[in-house]
Amino acid sequence: MPCVFVGYSTEHNATWDLVPSHPSQNVMGCKWIFRIKHHPDGSVARYKARLVAKGFHQCPSVDFNETFSPVVKPVTILLILTIAITNGWPLRQLDVNNAFLQGTLTDDVFMVQSLDFTHSTKPHHVCKLRKAIYGLRQAPRAWYTELRTFLLATGFINSKCDASLFIWHRFGHTLYLFIYVDDIIITGSSDSHVRDFITTLAHRFSLKDLGLLSFFLGVEAHRSSHELYLSQQQYIRDLLVKTNMLEAKLVSTPLSLTESLKLNDGSAPTDNTQYRQVLGSL
Repeated sequence: MPCVFVGYSTEHNATWDLVPSHPSQNVMGCKWIFRIKHHPDGSVARYKARLVAKGFHQCPSVDFNETFSPVVKPVTILLILTIAITNGWPLRQLDVNNAFLQGTLTDDVFMVQSLDFTHSTKPHHVCKLRKAIYGLRQAPRAWYTELRTFLLATGFINSKCDASLFIWHRFGHTLYLFIYVDDIIITGSSDSHVRDFITTLAHRFSLKDLGLLSFFLGVEAHRSSHELYLSQQQYIRDLLVKTNMLEAKLVSTPLSLTESLKLNDGSAPTDNTQYRQVLGSL
């Protein structure tokens, strides 16, 4: 049923309008992406399907202009976590459902209908996108702009040091909020103000309140009264399972410092991306 659910999400968000096809339109393709979402302990959380646009069909200055979207800096994450732990503030985590579908497009972008969900009476029409469907070059920027506009309207100030950090200060209380795509961490001096703002945010965007911070960007967080312990144990285990190295012996460095690489006289590797993928995961 996941395809039906995502189909409902696009309809519920008024993601596109069906319009007649025209030769002047640059019409992109689309495809379904299937993914398994996991809990922090590695168990299956849910099966997910998402309709995405083939953004590589987009033409600059025709289908999009600006694409840059900021992500929170690691130093900002550590700073806000330190402030929260030092002051005994709550750390709450939110996940926005179908975040990119919340972003409003300012460009005229067209996409074919999915073969599995073609309109019965308008089979030859194309989708004129109103929302930033996943796969578009400008989708991350459109979502960030939508969220930023809302936060500023509710009294937050955008940090000049990190565009993904927002600060709210009123009535002697302070809230800090930072975002990484669709993941949001919020903390503040007043637990009631934190809860009230989460309610306000949920009225504007469909989201999941994940409760106290426990897992963020592949990092597990375990909190005691005066400290926060961060661990990537599950991430490392998943990487070892993926590379069939769960039983490998412990080494101090992933690559020998004295190894002299030689030209391979044999056949080329069948998969020349695996090495780069593993190296990039470290």
